[in-house]
Amino acid sequence: MTQKTVYWFILLINLAANTSYAASMVIQHEIEVSLSPEKQTLKVKDHIRLPENAPLEFKLHAGLDPRILTPGVLLTKIGAFTLGSPLQAYRVTLPEDVRDFTLEYGGKIAHQFRNRLESPGRSHQLLSGTISKNGVFLDAGVAWYPVFPDTLQNFQLTIDIPEDWLAVSQGAGPIEKRNQGKRTVIWRETHPQDDIYLIAAPFHFYSRKNQPVQAQVFLRKQDPALAKRYLDATEHYLSMYQELIGPYPYAKFALVENFWETGYGMPSFTLLGSRVIRLPFILHTSFPHEILHNWWGNGVYVDYPTGNWSEGLTAYLADHLLKEQQGKGINYRRSALQRFGDFVRSENDFPLTDFRSRHTTASQSVGYDKSLMLFHMLRRKLGDEQFIAGLQRFFKDNRFKTAGFTELQDAFEIVSSADLKDFFQQWTQRSGAPVLAVSDLKVEPRTKGFQLTGSLHQTQDSAPFQLDVPIIVYTEDSEQPIKQLLSIQSKTQEFSIDLPSRPLRLDIDPWFDLFRQLHVDEAPPTFGKLFGAEKILFVIPSDVSESQFEAYKRMAAQWSKGYPDVSTVLDSDLELLPAEGNIWLLGWENRLLENLLKEYSIPQFAQQQGRFELAGESYQKNQDSLVFVNQGNESSDQIVGVIASHSAKAINGLTRKIPHYGKYSYLVFSGETPNNRLKGQWKVTESPLRINFSDNGMPFEALKPEPLWPASKTETKSKKDG
Repeated sequence: MTQKTVYWFILLINLAANTSYAASMVIQHEIEVSLSPEKQTLKVKDHIRLPENAPLEFKLHAGLDPRILTPGVLLTKIGAFTLGSPLQAYRVTLPEDVRDFTLEYGGKIAHQFRNRLESPGRSHQLLSGTISKNGVFLDAGVAWYPVFPDTLQNFQLTIDIPEDWLAVSQGAGPIEKRNQGKRTVIWRETHPQDDIYLIAAPFHFYSRKNQPVQAQVFLRKQDPALAKRYLDATEHYLSMYQELIGPYPYAKFALVENFWETGYGMPSFTLLGSRVIRLPFILHTSFPHEILHNWWGNGVYVDYPTGNWSEGLTAYLADHLLKEQQGKGINYRRSALQRFGDFVRSENDFPLTDFRSRHTTASQSVGYDKSLMLFHMLRRKLGDEQFIAGLQRFFKDNRFKTAGFTELQDAFEIVSSADLKDFFQQWTQRSGAPVLAVSDLKVEPRTKGFQLTGSLHQTQDSAPFQLDVPIIVYTEDSEQPIKQLLSIQSKTQEFSIDLPSRPLRLDIDPWFDLFRQLHVDEAPPTFGKLFGAEKILFVIPSDVSESQFEAYKRMAAQWSKGYPDVSTVLDSDLELLPAEGNIWLLGWENRLLENLLKEYSIPQFAQQQGRFELAGESYQKNQDSLVFVNQGNESSDQIVGVIASHSAKAINGLTRKIPHYGKYSYLVFSGETPNNRLKGQWKVTESPLRINFSDNGMPFEALKPEPLWPASKTETKSKKDG
């Protein structure tokens, strides 16, 4: 989910010579706007006050035909261009000692949706901005108001809309007035903003006064029960993050139901799609993520030319933190590292200083997953107390200002008195990831206890990273393992550990605390591995009904758009599956399926006439769809995915749904819709960074993570939906 819908605006401001907002450059707008959704038009009168030395050029949506109402002020066209939407640039000439003027304009803004492909089978809709009978969505990217470069703004926004509509913007409101079949809504924001949003639709409004912050919900249909759940969650997460970071920076937080499926976080409100807000887990996953963006991204603005830090920090303190409170922080970090390994390669990798916003799954893996691991490593380096103090200092010093990784480094250095230059430089300005391996392990008895020696290697082709590697050793006569941090700055680092008794097992980075490239055996094969592959082969069944055949063909064709190198064949064209390369094998009727099931060991799977069993549950082939992925033998890195279903309609549903289950190894769907009944990951039973010294071995899951975060201060009210 994105912090806000300003992708095109980001591109626009990056063209400027200097996009850092000057603290004094705050433009004041008093905007009166009349919306006509049926005609897709607006009329605007904007009284603008410019500070000293403010730029005198602005951009406005093309075709709005502005004119100056202030005597002595001149307006000149200076160029037109397109960045997501057609824009016109103007220059205003003011008489001496005049710093304010009134602008009037109007016209049509009606853009169409665009689809952006992120990875095979996954895309999302983009909208530059529009006024329509379904709803209104306007922001700086569409330049519905005069956008001056290198400035912030505060505003009063007065909106005339149809009587059964409501309008939403950031700040305090809504103040409502009704007159002769029309409704007027007023919003005010006195804090400096990097955008002015205008959202409108026939909303039903719910609110709860809880000074100083008001919880609000705007729904397109009446649903008091749903509104109550969001009002409760809003109060809870506002309290949680205020205690963790500092005072909430706005007068309200609102859930606003959008007219297409989005997950946007704007200052003081979030814009979520109708299906999204009704998913039960959203209340404790995506929703706190969007609330937190009011501190990171909408409370402290991102200095985009130096890198977008807010997505990673928000993911770490929302998505990751909530999983950590449930004892699943290890799983979350492993999944983050696995996504990076699945989708990021040398040709699409880049440093965090180059991340602006996500546009592919690979860019998301860098800007979200690598970035959240940066903050996790920083927290482990400083400890919880100093890490939280650094967050609070960063927010306090940069509230309603733009900031980048430099300001983050400054805040954490101030509270910790540590020199973090090398840390931030390495993890923000360098691409790639370390790869760890261990060798030359020896256990020797000593006068008292034993000594464990070995060598830790960085095996990536690039230069070594500076790492503090957690090492844990379980010993024979102690319930508590020995824990050490090994600093490594070269390709090979020897180590020696004195132990009170014979070692049973050695674990290198067992909690996935380091940003690194995972070994194939450290994580189970998942669908993400296939969706992130460069080359793929689809094998379609030839002996199947015509409707199913066409459905499998559509699946292959739709997913093919995301692969650099793709081939599609019929099962009748092959005697055996290729021994190399990644494969999607489709259909119960596929001639190659039986041999595949024999060659690839599928845990807890069995089948008989008309039925199959998986993970202890029994399913019917004429009602349920099976989806799984697995790896070949130990000498092969081949990944094969199987999709077997009973009807064309179910196959079409699987085509849409499976790409959203990238972190799983197996799935079962039921019915024609189809609905998910089972999801899971294959169990990991070995790792090259976990070495057993005992003949009897140790349970692979023996390790328990130590709690780092003060969960008692931030524990969620409900964990079952998370």
